Amino acid sequence: MSNSPSSGATNSAIDRAINHTTDAATLHALQRLINVVAQLRSPEGGCPWDLEQTPQTLIPYVLEEAYEVVDAIRQGHPDAIADELGDLLLQVVLQAQIAKEYQQFDLAAVANNITEKLIRRHPHVFGDVQVQDSEEVHRNWEQIKAQEEQAKTDARLTPRLSRYARSLPPLTAAMKISRKAAGVGFEWDNVEGVWEKFHEELGEFEQALKAETKAEQEAELGDLLFTIVNLARWYDLDPEAALQGTNQRFIDRFAQVEQALGGRSITEFSIEELEQFWQQAKAKLKQDS
Repeated sequence: MSNSPSSGATNSAIDRAINHTTDAATLHALQRLINVVAQLRSPEGGCPWDLEQTPQTLIPYVLEEAYEVVDAIRQGHPDAIADELGDLLLQVVLQAQIAKEYQQFDLAAVANNITEKLIRRHPHVFGDVQVQDSEEVHRNWEQIKAQEEQAKTDARLTPRLSRYARSLPPLTAAMKISRKAAGVGFEWDNVEGVWEKFHEELGEFEQALKAETKAEQEAELGDLLFTIVNLARWYDLDPEAALQGTNQRFIDRFAQVEQALGGRSITEFSIEELEQFWQQAKAKLKQDS
């Protein structure tokens, strides 16, 4: 069955969505934000800091705001989520405003591009494609995405993998690269093969620590971490969430240790005493959870 939705069905579905969701207050709020950002960037009466910014100088803020959105979602506080989403939205509007000033694109182009992409990749909503479940939706999405990318570039997977490595945090990129390579058949026959690779890489890392340069040690560490990501993929685990959970558990346990010190400096205690406090904190938090 074709993945291309008919224009009649598409327009009808979009019209229903527009009629259902049109919100004058929302549109007004977005326009107000656009106007404020434009004024901040205006050579006449604008903000000196905003006028100095370029797409490149704003990169750290885009990353920071995205991570803060994720943290707010994980904490589950609606007010904080709304606040952080606003900060992230500001970065989108600001990037679009700068691009508009250089006659590259504007916010309308950004919105239209993502809207058209959503329509193309949801033929079961905006067309006549039938799907059974969310897994089939995901397969269709990936197939349509691959067709779009092939039309823009060559058929090789390498350019896409390189883009993931450049644009995503390393752990996220590793999972994405691993999944994409597996998707075209570059994969172990079974999970036992992944475990064999893990032990091989662990041995090579241990050997590098004994006799190799720091650069070679880091290379072997990277190979070991990438293999762990592959193990996570085989067991349908999220390494990003796993590490985030470990970070938070460490912080919670460390807070318990500091509380147990009774106001004394941590440097006054031996490692054996601190280990005892650590195990007590670990047991207490496990009991409380």
